[in-house]
Amino acid sequence: MRPLRACLGAAAAVTLAAAGTTALVAGSASGAPTALDNRWYAAAPYLMPLDNDPPDAAAIMDATGLKAFQLAFILAPNGGGCSPTWGGTAPVSSDTAVQSVINTIRGKGGDVSVSIGGYGGTKLGQACSDPASTAAAYQQVITKYGLHAIDFDLEEPEYENTAAIHNEIGAAKILQQNNPGLYVSVTTAGTADGTGWFGKQMLLEAKSQGFTPNNFSIMPFDGGFNGAASQTSALTNFNSVLQSTFGWDQATAYAHEGFSGMNGRSDTGEIFTQADFQTVLDYATSHHMDRFTFWSLNRDRQCSPPDNGGRTSGTCSSVAQNPWDFAAYSVKFAGATPPTTPPGPTPTPTPTPTSCKTAWSSSAVYTVGNEVSYGKHNWKAKWWTQNEVPGTSQWGPWQDEGAC
Repeated sequence: MRPLRACLGAAAAVTLAAAGTTALVAGSASGAPTALDNRWYAAAPYLMPLDNDPPDAAAIMDATGLKAFQLAFILAPNGGGCSPTWGGTAPVSSDTAVQSVINTIRGKGGDVSVSIGGYGGTKLGQACSDPASTAAAYQQVITKYGLHAIDFDLEEPEYENTAAIHNEIGAAKILQQNNPGLYVSVTTAGTADGTGWFGKQMLLEAKSQGFTPNNFSIMPFDGGFNGAASQTSALTNFNSVLQSTFGWDQATAYAHEGFSGMNGRSDTGEIFTQADFQTVLDYATSHHMDRFTFWSLNRDRQCSPPDNGGRTSGTCSSVAQNPWDFAAYSVKFAGATPPTTPPGPTPTPTPTPTSCKTAWSSSAVYTVGNEVSYGKHNWKAKWWTQNEVPGTSQWGPWQDEGAC
Protein backbone atom coordinates (compact mmCIF):
# COMPACT_ATOMS: atom_id res chain seq x y z
CA MET A 1 0.00 0.00 0.00
CA ARG A 2 1.26 3.47 -0.84
CA PRO A 3 0.19 5.52 2.23
CA LEU A 4 -0.54 8.72 0.34
CA ARG A 5 -2.65 7.03 -2.32
CA ALA A 6 -4.46 5.08 0.36
CA CYS A 7 -5.63 8.42 1.72
CA LEU A 8 -6.15 10.11 -1.62
CA GLY A 9 -7.69 7.05 -3.19
CA ALA A 10 -8.57 7.21 -6.87
CA ALA A 11 -12.25 7.19 -6.30
CA ALA A 12 -15.13 5.49 -7.94
CA ALA A 13 -18.31 6.54 -9.54
CA VAL A 14 -22.03 6.31 -9.24
CA THR A 15 -23.84 7.08 -12.40
CA LEU A 16 -27.06 7.29 -14.33
CA ALA A 17 -28.67 4.76 -16.60
CA ALA A 18 -30.37 7.26 -18.87
CA ALA A 19 -30.46 10.99 -18.34
CA GLY A 20 -33.77 12.24 -17.15
CA THR A 21 -35.04 8.90 -15.78
CA THR A 22 -36.12 9.03 -12.16
CA ALA A 23 -34.58 6.39 -9.91
CA LEU A 24 -36.86 4.27 -7.79
CA VAL A 25 -36.69 4.60 -4.04
CA ALA A 26 -35.02 1.68 -2.33
CA GLY A 27 -36.86 0.64 0.82
CA SER A 28 -34.92 1.42 3.97
CA ALA A 29 -35.26 1.86 7.68
CA SER A 30 -33.38 5.14 7.32
CA GLY A 31 -36.34 6.85 5.70
CA ALA A 32 -34.37 8.03 2.70
CA PRO A 33 -36.06 10.71 0.61
CA THR A 34 -37.07 10.29 -3.00
CA ALA A 35 -34.01 9.89 -5.20
CA LEU A 36 -32.49 12.84 -6.97
CA ASP A 37 -32.49 13.11 -10.73
CA ASN A 38 -30.10 10.49 -12.08
CA ARG A 39 -27.69 13.10 -13.38
CA TRP A 40 -26.82 14.18 -9.84
CA TYR A 41 -25.59 10.71 -8.90
CA ALA A 42 -23.51 10.73 -12.07
CA ALA A 43 -21.95 14.05 -11.07
CA ALA A 44 -21.40 13.38 -7.35
CA PRO A 45 -17.81 14.19 -6.36
CA TYR A 46 -16.02 12.17 -3.73
CA LEU A 47 -15.95 13.00 -0.06
CA MET A 48 -14.20 11.14 2.72
CA PRO A 49 -16.56 11.76 5.65
CA LEU A 50 -14.21 10.43 8.35
CA ASP A 51 -10.69 11.23 7.09
CA ASN A 52 -8.60 13.89 5.34
CA ASP A 53 -10.02 16.86 7.27
CA PRO A 54 -13.60 16.45 6.00
CA PRO A 55 -15.11 19.72 4.78
CA ASP A 56 -18.61 20.82 5.76
CA ALA A 57 -20.94 19.30 3.16
CA ALA A 58 -23.68 21.82 3.97
CA ALA A 59 -21.30 24.72 3.32
CA ILE A 60 -20.32 23.22 -0.05
CA MET A 61 -23.99 22.87 -0.98
CA ASP A 62 -24.67 26.49 -0.08
CA ALA A 63 -21.64 27.77 -1.96
CA THR A 64 -21.96 25.72 -5.16
CA GLY A 65 -25.48 24.33 -5.50
CA LEU A 66 -24.09 20.79 -5.31
CA LYS A 67 -26.70 18.21 -4.28
CA ALA A 68 -24.98 14.80 -4.38
CA PHE A 69 -21.89 13.40 -2.68
CA GLN A 70 -19.99 10.15 -3.23
CA LEU A 71 -18.89 8.90 0.20
CA ALA A 72 -15.71 6.81 0.34
CA PHE A 73 -14.74 4.00 1.04
CA ILE A 74 -16.35 0.71 2.13
CA LEU A 75 -13.80 -2.03 2.90
CA ALA A 76 -13.58 -5.36 4.70
CA PRO A 77 -12.50 -5.15 8.37
CA ASN A 78 -8.76 -4.78 8.83
CA GLY A 79 -8.82 -7.73 11.22
CA GLY A 80 -10.57 -9.97 8.70
CA GLY A 81 -14.16 -10.92 8.03
CA CYS A 82 -16.94 -10.43 5.50
CA SER A 83 -18.74 -7.39 6.91
CA PRO A 84 -18.70 -3.79 5.68
CA THR A 85 -16.68 -1.04 7.37
CA TRP A 86 -15.68 2.51 6.62
CA GLY A 87 -11.99 2.41 5.77
CA GLY A 88 -11.50 -1.00 7.36
CA THR A 89 -11.97 0.32 10.89
CA ALA A 90 -15.50 1.66 11.51
CA PRO A 91 -18.27 -0.97 11.22
CA VAL A 92 -21.25 0.14 9.16
CA SER A 93 -23.58 -1.71 11.54
CA SER A 94 -22.80 0.63 14.46
CA ASP A 95 -22.05 3.80 12.50
CA THR A 96 -23.54 7.10 13.60
CA ALA A 97 -20.90 9.54 12.31
CA VAL A 98 -21.43 8.98 8.60
CA GLN A 99 -25.18 8.72 9.16
CA SER A 100 -25.06 12.20 10.66
CA VAL A 101 -23.34 13.56 7.55
CA ILE A 102 -25.95 11.88 5.35
CA ASN A 103 -28.79 13.31 7.43
CA THR A 104 -27.34 16.82 7.06
CA ILE A 105 -27.06 16.47 3.29
CA ARG A 106 -30.55 15.03 2.92
CA GLY A 107 -31.93 17.68 5.23
CA LYS A 108 -30.83 20.27 2.65
CA GLY A 109 -32.46 18.42 -0.25
CA GLY A 110 -29.40 16.45 -1.34
CA ASP A 111 -28.42 12.79 -1.30
CA VAL A 112 -25.41 10.49 -1.23
CA SER A 113 -23.96 7.49 -2.94
CA VAL A 114 -21.37 5.15 -1.45
CA SER A 115 -18.12 4.04 -3.02
CA ILE A 116 -16.78 0.54 -2.47
CA GLY A 117 -13.09 -0.23 -2.68
CA GLY A 118 -10.56 2.39 -3.67
CA TYR A 119 -6.81 1.94 -3.72
CA GLY A 120 -5.33 -0.23 -0.98
CA GLY A 121 -6.97 -1.97 1.93
CA THR A 122 -8.81 -5.30 1.85
CA LYS A 123 -11.94 -5.35 -0.27
CA LEU A 124 -15.00 -7.43 0.55
CA GLY A 125 -14.54 -9.30 -2.73
CA GLN A 126 -11.24 -10.54 -1.35
CA ALA A 127 -12.57 -11.39 2.12
CA CYS A 128 -15.96 -12.94 1.26
CA SER A 129 -16.20 -16.46 -0.12
CA ASP A 130 -18.44 -15.94 -3.15
CA PRO A 131 -20.61 -13.38 -4.99
CA ALA A 132 -23.66 -14.07 -2.81
CA SER A 133 -21.89 -13.41 0.50
CA THR A 134 -20.16 -10.38 -1.00
CA ALA A 135 -23.52 -9.01 -2.13
CA ALA A 136 -25.03 -9.69 1.30
CA ALA A 137 -22.32 -7.56 2.92
CA TYR A 138 -22.95 -4.69 0.51
CA GLN A 139 -26.70 -5.01 0.98
CA GLN A 140 -26.16 -4.04 4.63
CA VAL A 141 -24.77 -0.70 3.42
CA ILE A 142 -27.64 -0.12 0.99
CA THR A 143 -30.25 -0.93 3.60
CA LYS A 144 -28.64 1.03 6.45
CA TYR A 145 -28.36 4.25 4.46
CA GLY A 146 -31.29 3.82 2.07
CA LEU A 147 -29.01 4.17 -0.94
CA HIS A 148 -30.16 4.90 -4.47
CA ALA A 149 -26.66 4.54 -5.94
CA ILE A 150 -23.51 2.54 -5.28
CA ASP A 151 -20.15 2.12 -6.99
CA PHE A 152 -17.58 -0.64 -7.35
CA ASP A 153 -14.09 0.87 -7.49
CA LEU A 154 -12.03 -2.01 -8.85
CA GLU A 155 -8.34 -1.21 -9.08
CA GLU A 156 -4.97 -2.20 -7.63
CA PRO A 157 -4.33 -4.48 -5.96
CA GLU A 158 -7.76 -6.13 -5.99
CA TYR A 159 -8.31 -6.18 -9.72
CA GLU A 160 -5.23 -8.37 -10.12
CA ASN A 161 -7.08 -11.08 -8.10
CA THR A 162 -9.31 -13.08 -10.45
CA ALA A 163 -11.42 -14.60 -7.67
CA ALA A 164 -11.98 -11.22 -6.01
CA ILE A 165 -13.10 -9.62 -9.27
CA HIS A 166 -15.47 -12.55 -9.89
CA ASN A 167 -16.99 -11.93 -6.45
CA GLU A 168 -17.29 -8.16 -6.94
CA ILE A 169 -18.87 -8.34 -10.41
CA GLY A 170 -21.18 -11.11 -9.26
CA ALA A 171 -22.19 -9.08 -6.21
CA ALA A 172 -22.85 -6.02 -8.36
CA LYS A 173 -25.18 -8.06 -10.57
CA ILE A 174 -27.05 -9.42 -7.54
CA LEU A 175 -27.48 -5.96 -6.02
CA GLN A 176 -28.70 -4.58 -9.32
CA GLN A 177 -31.33 -7.34 -9.52
CA ASN A 178 -32.42 -7.15 -5.87
CA ASN A 179 -32.66 -3.35 -5.65
CA PRO A 180 -34.74 -2.09 -8.58
CA GLY A 181 -33.67 1.41 -9.56
CA LEU A 182 -30.28 1.14 -7.84
CA TYR A 183 -27.59 2.83 -9.92
CA VAL A 184 -24.46 0.75 -10.14
CA SER A 185 -21.19 1.75 -11.76
CA VAL A 186 -17.79 0.15 -12.01
CA THR A 187 -14.67 2.29 -12.01
CA THR A 188 -11.14 1.24 -12.82
CA ALA A 189 -7.70 2.64 -13.60
CA GLY A 190 -7.09 4.67 -16.73
CA THR A 191 -4.18 4.34 -19.15
CA ALA A 192 -3.28 6.03 -22.41
CA ASP A 193 -5.12 3.32 -24.36
CA GLY A 194 -8.18 3.52 -22.09
CA THR A 195 -7.45 0.95 -19.41
CA GLY A 196 -4.77 -1.63 -18.82
CA TRP A 197 -4.72 -5.42 -19.04
CA PHE A 198 -6.39 -5.97 -15.67
CA GLY A 199 -9.07 -3.41 -16.46
CA LYS A 200 -9.81 -5.19 -19.71
CA GLN A 201 -9.98 -8.53 -17.89
CA MET A 202 -12.50 -7.01 -15.51
CA LEU A 203 -14.65 -5.93 -18.48
CA LEU A 204 -14.48 -9.47 -19.86
CA GLU A 205 -15.59 -10.80 -16.46
CA ALA A 206 -18.61 -8.49 -16.57
CA LYS A 207 -19.42 -9.69 -20.08
CA SER A 208 -19.11 -13.34 -19.08
CA GLN A 209 -21.55 -12.85 -16.19
CA GLY A 210 -24.01 -10.89 -18.32
CA PHE A 211 -23.63 -7.82 -16.13
CA THR A 212 -24.07 -4.31 -17.51
CA PRO A 213 -23.76 -1.47 -14.98
CA ASN A 214 -24.98 2.03 -15.56
CA ASN A 215 -21.45 2.83 -16.64
CA PHE A 216 -17.81 1.85 -16.59
CA SER A 217 -15.60 4.79 -15.60
CA ILE A 218 -11.88 5.26 -15.88
CA MET A 219 -9.54 7.40 -13.81
CA PRO A 220 -7.08 9.00 -16.24
CA PHE A 221 -4.45 10.17 -13.76
CA ASP A 222 -1.41 8.65 -12.04
CA GLY A 223 -0.49 7.10 -15.36
CA GLY A 224 1.77 9.63 -17.04
CA PHE A 225 -1.04 11.94 -18.11
CA ASN A 226 -0.36 15.55 -19.01
CA GLY A 227 -3.43 17.74 -18.86
CA ALA A 228 -6.83 17.46 -20.49
CA ALA A 229 -5.71 16.44 -23.99
CA SER A 230 -4.17 13.21 -22.69
CA GLN A 231 -7.32 12.51 -20.68
CA THR A 232 -9.77 13.00 -23.53
CA SER A 233 -7.54 10.81 -25.72
CA ALA A 234 -7.76 8.05 -23.08
CA LEU A 235 -11.55 8.44 -22.95
CA THR A 236 -11.74 8.07 -26.74
CA ASN A 237 -9.61 4.94 -26.58
CA PHE A 238 -11.66 3.53 -23.71
CA ASN A 239 -14.78 4.02 -25.80
CA SER A 240 -13.23 1.76 -28.43
CA VAL A 241 -12.47 -0.84 -25.75
CA LEU A 242 -16.11 -0.81 -24.64
CA GLN A 243 -17.27 -1.19 -28.23
CA SER A 244 -15.03 -4.15 -28.94
CA THR A 245 -15.75 -5.87 -25.61
CA PHE A 246 -19.53 -5.59 -25.55
CA GLY A 247 -20.37 -5.18 -29.22
CA TRP A 248 -21.79 -1.70 -28.68
CA ASP A 249 -21.81 1.07 -31.24
CA GLN A 250 -19.98 4.28 -30.39
CA ALA A 251 -23.01 6.13 -29.00
CA THR A 252 -24.03 3.22 -26.78
CA ALA A 253 -20.48 2.94 -25.48
CA TYR A 254 -20.40 6.64 -24.58
CA ALA A 255 -23.77 6.25 -22.86
CA HIS A 256 -22.08 3.66 -20.61
CA GLU A 257 -18.80 5.55 -20.10
CA GLY A 258 -17.65 7.76 -17.25
CA PHE A 259 -14.76 9.97 -16.18
CA SER A 260 -13.33 10.28 -12.67
CA GLY A 261 -10.53 12.83 -12.47
CA MET A 262 -8.23 14.15 -9.78
CA ASN A 263 -8.20 17.87 -9.08
CA GLY A 264 -4.90 19.68 -8.75
CA ARG A 265 -1.70 17.70 -8.22
CA SER A 266 -2.00 13.93 -8.56
CA ASP A 267 -0.08 11.31 -6.59
CA THR A 268 2.56 11.15 -9.33
CA GLY A 269 2.92 14.90 -9.75
CA GLU A 270 0.61 15.48 -12.72
CA ILE A 271 -1.23 18.81 -12.58
CA PHE A 272 -4.90 19.17 -13.54
CA THR A 273 -6.22 22.72 -13.40
CA GLN A 274 -9.67 24.24 -13.63
CA ALA A 275 -9.07 24.72 -17.37
CA ASP A 276 -8.35 21.01 -17.76
CA PHE A 277 -11.60 20.17 -15.98
CA GLN A 278 -13.53 22.48 -18.31
CA THR A 279 -12.01 20.80 -21.37
CA VAL A 280 -12.88 17.30 -20.15
CA LEU A 281 -16.36 18.48 -19.13
CA ASP A 282 -16.93 19.80 -22.65
CA TYR A 283 -15.80 16.44 -24.05
CA ALA A 284 -18.05 14.48 -21.68
CA THR A 285 -21.15 16.52 -22.43
CA SER A 286 -20.61 16.71 -26.18
CA HIS A 287 -20.20 12.91 -26.34
CA HIS A 288 -23.19 12.31 -24.04
CA MET A 289 -21.11 10.46 -21.50
CA ASP A 290 -22.82 9.13 -18.40
CA ARG A 291 -20.59 10.46 -15.67
CA PHE A 292 -18.21 13.24 -14.74
CA THR A 293 -16.75 13.48 -11.26
CA PHE A 294 -13.49 13.81 -9.35
CA TRP A 295 -11.39 12.89 -6.34
CA SER A 296 -11.98 14.74 -4.08
CA LEU A 297 -13.93 17.44 -2.23
CA ASN A 298 -11.49 17.05 0.66
CA ARG A 299 -8.88 18.41 -1.78
CA ASP A 300 -11.06 21.11 -3.37
CA ARG A 301 -9.39 24.02 -1.57
CA GLN A 302 -6.07 25.81 -1.81
CA CYS A 303 -3.19 24.67 0.34
CA SER A 304 -2.10 27.01 3.11
CA PRO A 305 0.42 28.35 2.55
CA PRO A 306 0.08 27.95 -1.25
CA ASP A 307 2.73 25.54 -2.52
CA ASN A 308 2.36 25.91 -6.31
CA GLY A 309 2.11 22.20 -7.02
CA GLY A 310 5.03 21.19 -4.84
CA ARG A 311 3.32 18.34 -2.98
CA THR A 312 0.30 16.07 -3.17
CA SER A 313 -2.09 16.36 -0.27
CA GLY A 314 -5.29 14.67 0.80
CA THR A 315 -6.68 17.93 2.13
CA CYS A 316 -5.85 20.51 -0.57
CA SER A 317 -5.23 20.66 -4.31
CA SER A 318 -1.76 22.27 -4.54
CA VAL A 319 -2.99 24.59 -7.29
CA ALA A 320 -4.24 28.17 -7.08
CA GLN A 321 -7.99 28.12 -6.50
CA ASN A 322 -10.95 29.37 -4.56
CA PRO A 323 -12.70 26.90 -2.27
CA TRP A 324 -14.87 24.43 -4.24
CA ASP A 325 -13.76 25.62 -7.69
CA PHE A 326 -13.71 22.04 -8.97
CA ALA A 327 -17.11 21.16 -7.47
CA ALA A 328 -18.61 23.74 -9.83
CA TYR A 329 -17.81 21.47 -12.80
CA SER A 330 -19.78 18.62 -11.25
CA VAL A 331 -22.71 21.01 -10.77
CA LYS A 332 -22.48 22.01 -14.44
CA PHE A 333 -22.44 18.36 -15.54
CA ALA A 334 -25.58 17.75 -13.50
CA GLY A 335 -27.23 20.49 -15.52
CA ALA A 336 -27.45 23.06 -12.78
CA THR A 337 -25.87 26.51 -12.71
CA PRO A 338 -23.48 27.23 -9.85
CA PRO A 339 -24.61 30.27 -7.86
CA THR A 340 -22.85 33.56 -8.45
CA THR A 341 -20.87 34.55 -5.42
CA PRO A 342 -22.35 37.78 -4.02
CA PRO A 343 -19.95 40.68 -4.48
CA GLY A 344 -18.07 41.58 -1.34
CA PRO A 345 -17.04 45.05 -0.21
CA THR A 346 -14.90 46.95 -2.67
CA PRO A 347 -11.33 46.61 -1.47
CA THR A 348 -9.47 49.76 -0.62
CA PRO A 349 -6.86 50.22 -3.33
CA THR A 350 -3.26 50.14 -2.26
CA PRO A 351 -1.77 53.61 -2.83
CA THR A 352 0.91 53.77 -5.47
CA PRO A 353 3.99 55.41 -3.91
CA THR A 354 5.17 58.60 -5.61
CA SER A 355 8.67 58.89 -6.99
CA CYS A 356 11.40 59.87 -4.59
CA LYS A 357 12.91 63.36 -4.68
CA THR A 358 16.63 64.04 -4.66
CA ALA A 359 18.22 62.39 -1.63
CA TRP A 360 18.78 64.56 1.45
CA SER A 361 22.38 65.73 1.99
CA SER A 362 23.85 66.74 5.34
CA SER A 363 26.00 69.44 3.71
CA ALA A 364 23.31 71.07 1.59
CA VAL A 365 21.40 74.19 2.63
CA TYR A 366 17.58 73.96 2.28
CA THR A 367 15.07 76.76 2.38
CA VAL A 368 11.29 76.74 2.81
CA GLY A 369 9.59 74.56 0.17
CA ASN A 370 12.63 72.55 -0.85
CA GLU A 371 11.91 68.80 -1.21
CA VAL A 372 14.17 65.83 -0.53
CA SER A 373 13.89 62.10 0.05
CA TYR A 374 15.09 60.20 3.10
CA GLY A 375 14.22 56.79 4.54
CA LYS A 376 11.94 56.04 1.52
CA HIS A 377 9.80 59.08 2.30
CA ASN A 378 9.65 62.51 0.69
CA TRP A 379 10.08 65.55 2.92
CA LYS A 380 9.45 69.31 2.47
CA ALA A 381 11.45 71.99 4.28
CA LYS A 382 9.35 74.26 6.52
CA TRP A 383 12.19 76.80 6.92
CA TRP A 384 15.91 77.23 6.38
CA THR A 385 17.84 74.16 7.51
CA GLN A 386 21.18 72.42 7.19
CA ASN A 387 22.38 69.08 8.60
CA GLU A 388 19.05 68.32 10.33
CA VAL A 389 18.00 64.75 9.54
CA PRO A 390 14.41 64.50 8.28
CA GLY A 391 12.07 62.77 10.71
CA THR A 392 14.15 63.00 13.86
CA SER A 393 11.57 65.23 15.49
CA GLN A 394 7.98 66.11 14.71
CA TRP A 395 8.86 69.68 15.62
CA GLY A 396 11.84 69.77 13.25
CA PRO A 397 12.19 71.61 9.92
CA TRP A 398 10.91 68.73 7.79
CA GLN A 399 7.32 67.89 6.87
CA ASP A 400 6.66 64.25 5.94
CA GLU A 401 4.98 63.97 2.48
CA GLY A 402 4.59 60.20 2.54
CA ALA A 403 6.26 57.09 1.17
CA CYS A 404 8.08 57.14 -2.11
